[in-house]
Amino acid sequence: MIKTFSAILHLAIWLGYISGSWAVSFPTEASLTTTVPTKTDSIAILDESRNRYPAILRDSKNFMAEAVISDYHGDTLEVIYHLSRIFELLMEADQIGEMNLEDKEEFERFNRTFTNLYTTKLVTVQHVDAPGMAERIRTDITEAIEIEMGDTKFTVVDDRDGHIPLVRTKQVDQFINYFQTKGRKQFEIWLKRYMQYKDLILPILAEHEMPEEFIYLAMIESGLNPKAYSHANASGMWQFIYSTGKQYGLSRDWYRDERRDIVKATHAACRYLKDLNNLFDNWYLTLAAYNCGEGRVLRASKLHQTYDFWQLKSLPRETRNYIPYFLSAAIIAKTPGLYGFKIPKAQPFQFEEVVLEKSADLAVLARVAGIKPKVIREYNPELRQSATPSEGSYTLKLPMGKKDRFLAAWNKIPADERFAPQFVQHRVRYGESLWTISKKYSVSIHDLAAVNKIRNRNKVRVGQKLKIPLKGGRVWGNGTNGGPPGHSKRTYKVKRGDTLGQIAEDFGTRANKIRRWNNMKYGSHLIHPGQKLIIWVKEG
Repeated sequence: MIKTFSAILHLAIWLGYISGSWAVSFPTEASLTTTVPTKTDSIAILDESRNRYPAILRDSKNFMAEAVISDYHGDTLEVIYHLSRIFELLMEADQIGEMNLEDKEEFERFNRTFTNLYTTKLVTVQHVDAPGMAERIRTDITEAIEIEMGDTKFTVVDDRDGHIPLVRTKQVDQFINYFQTKGRKQFEIWLKRYMQYKDLILPILAEHEMPEEFIYLAMIESGLNPKAYSHANASGMWQFIYSTGKQYGLSRDWYRDERRDIVKATHAACRYLKDLNNLFDNWYLTLAAYNCGEGRVLRASKLHQTYDFWQLKSLPRETRNYIPYFLSAAIIAKTPGLYGFKIPKAQPFQFEEVVLEKSADLAVLARVAGIKPKVIREYNPELRQSATPSEGSYTLKLPMGKKDRFLAAWNKIPADERFAPQFVQHRVRYGESLWTISKKYSVSIHDLAAVNKIRNRNKVRVGQKLKIPLKGGRVWGNGTNGGPPGHSKRTYKVKRGDTLGQIAEDFGTRANKIRRWNNMKYGSHLIHPGQKLIIWVKEG
């Protein structure tokens, strides 16, 4: 173990994770297991938790360290799981509110390190379309190419009524060349996604009477990835930040983030773009405002006394690059064959809908539909938890052809086996804190704070009523029965083709924990069909 840990540490140093300004604190094997805090530990935690930011940052660093360890062992799915947890924590931090100066500096430093880590350092995900890859490409190309504003010679490619004018300039050609060379592999992924989602997005654009070229805006913003995330805490295919998403009807709560709902986010993007175009009456300026905000574009237009985008020299460098970047992507995607790209084959994203009146476990829904839990998540990317929302009905998307089978099987399942998460009410007593309450009910303190919209964990008051998310009908871990607190026991029967990493990803846990719970030798991935595995699943 010491030899392995030493190798990991040397790898981390070689990759540049540890520097004079920031260092990853790598956990030992013992520290990766769940322990019950002592009284002294709890006091330290309470003293540290003046607000939720330090705890979120600490957890994010731990997940990043575990991603490094998983990357060293070549477990791609486990790495992706850790990265997704970090994205969730960073989005949660964005929703809390204003940071103090110290927290802001720490988060910005972590964000820079984390972005560099998952886009350039982790070997296992270099061939995976990471959630922040679209932003990374735009940043790289912005740094590499300087757009000269002023008198511009251009060739018109498409200038039909009802469309965004597509023109080629010297600058646009530079971006086209980038996508044909260094950015080719990524653009091929984007083209495949375009083929996958165009039949869903284009009709929505038409419904709002918006130019069809706006689908390429989603392409350069997120690579048409519903779960894309940026360093500015923007999320989803259209990269809404929390405040703008909320303004245009996209909610985010404990259960879901509608910025990642393809249909709802596309409708919201159309309304936002329509408002911007009503302000500027110019599609190029509308796109520029989508990137840097209408205020900056209005100031630049006033300063230069023009609404000609190519004359607005005072716009930020990223925005000056943004329009040529958009035009190059749109021109290639409209006629990929002319630029050396093959039109990829992709299964269109089609689905059937089922209305669920009560909350249900995603694992149960997947089993009833005859698909894997990760497929449920792919079709419903807005879901943040292992269950559908507990308040009100929820429209679940299923792959085509699964609805009839699902309804027939679902109606036969007793209601108590569908797992409906419940909230119990807890009245805060004298001497209690959010931390002690979370331990009492074996729930995450982050989830408890999120459900009750608490920004400062020290500000719970005596007599305050809190909603505690609980789930019934399960065997719960208590530290003595082999399961960690806050986890429920599941038994999984291995199927042909399963891997330990895939099973871990489906249940939202880690391969090394499954090995420990089932007394399997560390490093061993040998499992066989029919084998029963005990899995403790963290609730929330």
